[in-house]
Amino acid sequence: MEIKELKQRGYFTNEKNGKCYQKFSTLIDELLTLKLSSKVINFTNEQVDFLNKIQEEKKLKRQVKVCQQKILRLLEKEHKIVPIGYYRNLWMVLGMSSFGLPLGVAFGASLSNMGLLGVGLPIGMVIGIAVGLKKDNQAAKEGRQLKYSISI
Repeated sequence: MEIKELKQRGYFTNEKNGKCYQKFSTLIDELLTLKLSSKVINFTNEQVDFLNKIQEEKKLKRQVKVCQQKILRLLEKEHKIVPIGYYRNLWMVLGMSSFGLPLGVAFGASLSNMGLLGVGLPIGMVIGIAVGLKKDNQAAKEGRQLKYSISI
């Protein structure tokens, strides 16, 4: 079974909308090169059909982002395939919340100045980014990484 093609749209009034649509088209092209389960292919085809039916440009941009996230989430769940920088972005947030805040509280409590709470956040961010980059490199070595990056 093949993944359906995204409808070519020639003109966008807003350049950002065109870039968003082109980025999704790149994701579909990347998926064509992979061996995917029928569940992922069927779901992707449903999303492409849904997007092909949308006429309004303003609504299209929002739905493209939603469909992209749904497809990437299913790919990660079913095949453990992730885009470039996936783990870095995930672990950056986790590092700030799970390492940074407790470190900031510890600094603030030990120095009796809770204004130092924010000192731990950048430390946690660096720890999270380091862990995420390690996991991204591991995914790339195992061939589980798409040649596609999501924008923040």
